[in-house]
Amino acid sequence: MAGTVRVRFAPSPTGALHIGGGHTALFNWLWARHNGGRFILRIEDTDRERSTKEYEETIMAGMEWLGLDWDEGPDRAGDFGPYRQSERLEIYHHWANRLLSEGSAYREGEAVIYRVPQGVSLAFDDVVYGHIEMMSDTLKDIVLIKSDGMPTYNYAVVVDDHTMAISHVIRGEDHISNTPKQLLLYRALQWEYPVFGHLPMILGKDKKKLSKRHGATSVYEYRDMGYMPDAMFNFLALLGWSAGEGNEVFSREEAAALFELSRVTKRSAIFDMEKLNHINQEHLKMLDPSTRLDLVEPFWREMGLPVDEHSREYLAQSLVVLGGRGQTAREAAGYSDYFVTFDAVKKRYDGSDIDEAQRATVRRYVRDLLACPEWKADLLEEFTRTWSTEQAVKMKEIAMPLRMALTGMKVSPGIFEVAEQIGREETKRRLAHYNLL
Repeated sequence: MAGTVRVRFAPSPTGALHIGGGHTALFNWLWARHNGGRFILRIEDTDRERSTKEYEETIMAGMEWLGLDWDEGPDRAGDFGPYRQSERLEIYHHWANRLLSEGSAYREGEAVIYRVPQGVSLAFDDVVYGHIEMMSDTLKDIVLIKSDGMPTYNYAVVVDDHTMAISHVIRGEDHISNTPKQLLLYRALQWEYPVFGHLPMILGKDKKKLSKRHGATSVYEYRDMGYMPDAMFNFLALLGWSAGEGNEVFSREEAAALFELSRVTKRSAIFDMEKLNHINQEHLKMLDPSTRLDLVEPFWREMGLPVDEHSREYLAQSLVVLGGRGQTAREAAGYSDYFVTFDAVKKRYDGSDIDEAQRATVRRYVRDLLACPEWKADLLEEFTRTWSTEQAVKMKEIAMPLRMALTGMKVSPGIFEVAEQIGREETKRRLAHYNLL
């Protein structure tokens, strides 16, 4: 195993996969993939009251959504299992008994406690935070096995990381304070330290610890809000790490190729929704039409739109016409409802803003427009420009009523592209509804 990078993500199944956990898992995954190593999922389920199988499954589903595939875990056999702490009790008791037999630990009732020696310098070189050192004198004796027979966090994590041959322990900076206690246990068991790298805290824009007041904190909530897994991966990777000057939008493969732990910053990372929205929009733009439709269609259905009245080809092309509008799949669905049904337009717009003089002008224009021999966007626009010049009518006086009648929105893709997409007959039907024929 010498030289093999082995990293782990070790969540407690007491809740869904939150942003901080997803961030930690992602950085471990990147380091494993960058080095051709192994990414291990270990479930720390010793909190018997709060740990549930449902939360374990939810965490796995969140990781799979982000594309963080693990090489070993509860559901993927490896040589270092079991991968749930609740199934490793015999291992913890074995090493605790060794410390008892050596006199390094003592019993207090049913509990096993490690006796902290005085005057020991505990030092390690953190890949992110640099050299950290403290004396053992400040530490109290460390409980290894609680009276209920379950291991404590600081003991179990040491035993697990050593017996699973973990080479790098990459975790949140809130664990720095735990590291000296763990170093003592590595020393007591005569085991080598892994490499430690602590990741920066993720804060809201107000520089306070990320919480629900800053928005969703569960990874899955972002899926339900219409964010793409590729975009969320991309965004989380940028929290505390840079892919290089000006390189903000990238794929998983590109991130893994570029990733270096030495380039992780210890400065707190800011969870900026505007940046996430921008990155998500860029990833949406890069999708092929069919994949973009797969993302948007569920939100159309959620809105109650008659999706099944149209072909997949029509719907996919409608999103092509929509272009890059909408920062999420949910927003894209809202911005494109008029392609799916005229009912959405009628709910938004009643046509009362058009006075009789303008209506007369628009009717003359529409009559000639509908007579165009070819219903192609570029030809419709060319015709309209020529007509407005010849009739001495400003372009916006005819184009805006057309836009409102077809979309019910003041801002939309090119209105002639919209007209081509919905077709001549549907364009005629919508104009007739607003008495513009």
